[in-house]
Amino acid sequence: MQPSQPIQPSQPMQPTPRALDPARWRVISSLAGRTSCPRLPAGETRIGGFGGVAGLVDYLREQRIAAVIDATHPFAATMGWHAAEACQALRLPLLRLERPAWQPEPGDRWHPVTDWNSACETLQELGARRVLLALGRQDLQPFVDLTAVHFLIRCVSPLEPLPAFVNAELLLARGPFDLASERALLDAHRIDAIVCKNSGGEATAAKLIAAREREIPVLIRQRPPRPALPSCADVSSAGDWLAQVLEAEQ
Repeated sequence: MQPSQPIQPSQPMQPTPRALDPARWRVISSLAGRTSCPRLPAGETRIGGFGGVAGLVDYLREQRIAAVIDATHPFAATMGWHAAEACQALRLPLLRLERPAWQPEPGDRWHPVTDWNSACETLQELGARRVLLALGRQDLQPFVDLTAVHFLIRCVSPLEPLPAFVNAELLLARGPFDLASERALLDAHRIDAIVCKNSGGEATAAKLIAAREREIPVLIRQRPPRPALPSCADVSSAGDWLAQVLEAEQ
């Protein structure tokens, strides 16, 4: 049997197949399908959900998967727990591939929050009036009630339908974003607060530097809990892990 491995890719973890040596393994990259025109890695891909733990178990069994790497977005916690349950049921090795979280630096004005309702309360306490929401479309609804705030909503895909904001502007853009463009964005829109997730990585980190320079508060949502798993922070290390676990089974 040729070993197979599904990967739940977390943008921008490319080029996955090159690092994991497709000449030795069949690599299947699985995407949730929430983003239009996603960046697809080379090799096999599948798009869409599995239908819960039971559906994932069936898929892993049908595809004769030998190992799983969970590289989902740090906030895609449900898929992470499903992968852990499915791999435990099938006794498959599972690795968590995750970008390190951002850490505050001197001069940052971070306000860590655990949910979006807390973020709304903090925005009101700060008296923010022009706010950059650097969030996914599924996270916007709690902010609709802040009618005194002008929101600049930055998303990858169009919002259909757009939540009923009283005062908002939609900016469709996909990272990576460089520091010069983030500085210009904050200045042009007179942003006085930013709301984002602690996604980690370099592609969207420039806004944090630009905010620090301008002493702009950043309301940053902390990552949800994930299963306790072996983990690594880069694709090369994931390839080393894969070689080790598959060679041990031979």
